[in-house]
Amino acid sequence: MSDAGANYRIARFVAAVAGLLGTILALATPLLPVKQTTAQLNWPQGSTFTSVEAPLIGYVATELTISIPCQAAAGLAGPQNTGKTVLLSTVPKQAPNAVDRGLLIQRANDDLVLVVRNVPVVSAPLSQVLSPACQQLTFTAHADKVAAEFVGLKQGPNTEHPGEPLHGERGGYDFRPQIVGVFTDLSGPTPPGLSFSATVDTRYSSSPTPLKMAAMILGLLSTAVALVALHVLDTADGTRHRRILPQRWWSVGGLDALVIAVLVWWHFVGANTSDDGYILTMARVSEHAGYMANYYRWFGTPEAPFGWYYDLLAMWAHVTTASVWMRLPTLAMALMCWWLISREVIPRLGHAVKHSRAAAWTAAGMFLAVWLPLNNGLRPEPIIALGILLTWCSVERAVATSRLLPVAIACILGALTLFSGPTGIASIGALLVAIGPLRTILHRRYKQFGALPLLAPLLAAATVTAILIFRDQTFAGATGASLLKRAVGPSLKWFDEHIRYERLFMASPDGSVARRFAVLALVVALAVAVAMSLRKGRIPGTAAGPSRRIIGITIISFLAMMFTPTKWTHHFGVFAGLAGSLGALAAVAVSGAALRSRRNRTVFAAVVIFVMALSFASVNGWWYVSNFGVPWSNSFPKWRWSLTTALLELSVVVLMVAAWFHFVDTDDGPPRTRIGARLARITQSPLAIATWLLVIMEVASLTLGMISQYPAWSVGRSNLQAVTGKRCGLAEDVLVELDPEAGMLPPMSAPVAEALGAGLSEAFTPNGIPADVSADPVMERPGDRSFINDDGLVTGTEAGTEGGTTAAPGINGSRARLPFNLDPARTPVLGSWRAGIQVPALLRSGWYRLPPKEERNKTPLLVVSAAGRFDPREVQVQWATDDQAAAGKPSGSMSFADVGAAPAWRNLRAPLSAIPDSATQIRLVADDEDLAPQHWIALTPPRIPRLRTLQDVVGSKDPVFLDWLVGLAFPCQRPFGHQNGVTDTPKWRILPDRFGAEANSPVMDKNGGGPLGITELLLRATTVASYLKDDWFRDWGSLQRLTPYYPDAEPARLQLGTVTRSGLWNPAPLRKG
Repeated sequence: MSDAGANYRIARFVAAVAGLLGTILALATPLLPVKQTTAQLNWPQGSTFTSVEAPLIGYVATELTISIPCQAAAGLAGPQNTGKTVLLSTVPKQAPNAVDRGLLIQRANDDLVLVVRNVPVVSAPLSQVLSPACQQLTFTAHADKVAAEFVGLKQGPNTEHPGEPLHGERGGYDFRPQIVGVFTDLSGPTPPGLSFSATVDTRYSSSPTPLKMAAMILGLLSTAVALVALHVLDTADGTRHRRILPQRWWSVGGLDALVIAVLVWWHFVGANTSDDGYILTMARVSEHAGYMANYYRWFGTPEAPFGWYYDLLAMWAHVTTASVWMRLPTLAMALMCWWLISREVIPRLGHAVKHSRAAAWTAAGMFLAVWLPLNNGLRPEPIIALGILLTWCSVERAVATSRLLPVAIACILGALTLFSGPTGIASIGALLVAIGPLRTILHRRYKQFGALPLLAPLLAAATVTAILIFRDQTFAGATGASLLKRAVGPSLKWFDEHIRYERLFMASPDGSVARRFAVLALVVALAVAVAMSLRKGRIPGTAAGPSRRIIGITIISFLAMMFTPTKWTHHFGVFAGLAGSLGALAAVAVSGAALRSRRNRTVFAAVVIFVMALSFASVNGWWYVSNFGVPWSNSFPKWRWSLTTALLELSVVVLMVAAWFHFVDTDDGPPRTRIGARLARITQSPLAIATWLLVIMEVASLTLGMISQYPAWSVGRSNLQAVTGKRCGLAEDVLVELDPEAGMLPPMSAPVAEALGAGLSEAFTPNGIPADVSADPVMERPGDRSFINDDGLVTGTEAGTEGGTTAAPGINGSRARLPFNLDPARTPVLGSWRAGIQVPALLRSGWYRLPPKEERNKTPLLVVSAAGRFDPREVQVQWATDDQAAAGKPSGSMSFADVGAAPAWRNLRAPLSAIPDSATQIRLVADDEDLAPQHWIALTPPRIPRLRTLQDVVGSKDPVFLDWLVGLAFPCQRPFGHQNGVTDTPKWRILPDRFGAEANSPVMDKNGGGPLGITELLLRATTVASYLKDDWFRDWGSLQRLTPYYPDAEPARLQLGTVTRSGLWNPAPLRKG
């Protein structure tokens, strides 16, 4: 036997054995044991009654056991303890819905009642509890039932089981209480026998055991060895090695330079995606947590099997969390996609595509038209788009060379793409379309080497990704997390796919001009390519196999998208690479060489124009801060009827031209004049022209937005400044007013308590404010909701602005609760609301002294806190000199900008620069002549706020609850973390603008297992007045100070341990609501 034959025999054996071993070890990885960190919450944590905080990210413990000596209830009895009601609770009693969600052992009238999730389990008269017969109160909670008993007490004669132990039990539902700590109203030393023990759910706080680590390393090595052996078998065909990269891979042409310039500039000024803050916060918190949890939803369960891409972002964030840095991988993926399209895809599509300038320009335009609006963020769509192209290129190389190693590489790339995110399911098409050619290759090699040496390495390659996915998680844990997400939702079915397209045609960022055109242009290109392929067998001048496979991948990807659990338009970003490839095919398909009929080419041009008309019948909208300053970002373009209608009419005219070519001028020959030939070359590329017009519009609008905003904050300005070291984003431009009383203007002719109504006060009274001034429900923008299904009405009220009453009257007798940390003891308030018969109301305040001019320049803003429903013109500020004020004759007036949600409290703003330097005094004038009961005005005195930046106030050390829309805009703030199943207690919360808050708050609430369901039980939120520097009248969002209901409660000390768990171990069902 020759040496070569011996080598192939060895390679056959190695490929079979190593491939099978790699496959077995990869499949076994999820089942192998892990080291789990256990955590036990025990209380009391000292010798006295003290409350502790321990917010469980999973909401509930896997097991809970409580034992309380009956005599401990003595601290609730007697007139001296009237204000003490709670013996023990897992949630603060002051929190909204505390009884609905937690456990409370409390005094209710003369009884001691144990209530779990609003269901009484057991109760007894307090007198019996304090009797010598009562020994202790016990409670246990498991997923299947909860039970409690007063040990030593018997049921009364009128009960169902008289004389039996006083025992209660609830089952048939998961009654485990939510735990955010252990709280009590008692004080003093704790009695013997008092215990609270909760087993924290730390099933995801795990790391591989030595056995699992060894198996994973051996599995990776086995797969690598199998692939090497497969390569040796590939060489049996006798052909020499072919270079991996084409010759012109590193050369840069004019079109390449243009694409690079657009992508790089868009990296700085372009809009981001809605989920960037969501993903960035997950990545930042994961290092401390020990695993990649879904931070904002689903009870802290991990992202596995879709978390590996986010782990890369977590490592990338170690350098800096600034947006311009975090999105560098996305920019690299964009450049890589274009390089693959222009160097790998286009040449493989055939001679006509390779040598067509129209194809290259259309490919570039289509690629950019999809990438710019959909993929300029941290979502996984960019890496999926790249993965699809890489997988296709590997498959095509396998087909071209008749070798199997590229197939194995395609399997690895496809699996990595598949598990980059739920939309990675689109990658399966790259492998499915090549099944026929790959079967041929396998059949040819099977005769020489047999099936096992060829299939085993491919199986190892297809399964090796499991080692990456389950490296520190278990099969049971990942399966439980997936089932939980499906149960909690959103988990839409395949037949709900129409929702994605409904959103595409709504006037919202999901259906913006850019996104709508990108998808419609892709559909048009696909339709043309399919039609030409069906009509003529293939597109003339193209390679049939690769062209059909590109078309097949796109069709399969559209079908696969039906099975994603959510239906958002940003998922279309996975088509970016395919869009460029299809654009090149479509350009050739409608060229004069392939489509000789002028009529048909003209019809295609009409279709492209119609797509543009349909696209421009929307808004140029972008998410959150990306909207700042962008033309037509929140409303239809002013010229929408003239432009969209003109485009529609133009498409009709072009169709009429096509009819002319069909009925009258049927000559399909070449143009007879030089001008005609030139016009023909241009008009043969309508898709290229349209895509580049849209790309120019997108880049220009975001650039103009940055310019128009300057010197105010914008995405572009922030990214450019980050390069110079100013990396804290919006935190440096949001100005916070911590002490509103410090900026109050001094009254001139009356005491503070009387000055607000000193001029004239008709029907304005200190208590002319309803008790509830929550913001009116508003109908959200179309397409904004997918997480909950109700009537679509949501409130935009910010915490602390919804009104209420106080026990003690304020400085002018008002009992209204004031917002923004205004002190009723120092701040008067007057309102025109009244019940019953309505009367006209008029207010003219006394005069207030303006500070000197040099002090006014420090804060160029005049602010009045107001509530009610009124027209901004009905509240004005008037100014005067000292002499004019003495005469009661103002020299001028202006209205305030009303930024906020009526009728809740908000801060009216007016620019101090509009008041002449000669003015020394101002007063407020309010006119409420509308007799509708819902129309009223409430005002506080004017002030010039003293401001500090949010970065100075919040800093980078305090734990902050960053709403998921704001995470990328505030990279210097530290999101509150979690470890061993327990979260930190945040001190602040940063919210987006009103519409953003309405859209993202339901995602994070208790129904979905988000952090909002924790903070609302543990902390009281108060909105702090804030403004955006140099953009004073914009609703940038809001800052809330979070104050514990039990200020003296300390973070609980957990009892930690380590235990080895099987990959199938499941301690208890995950909480689903």
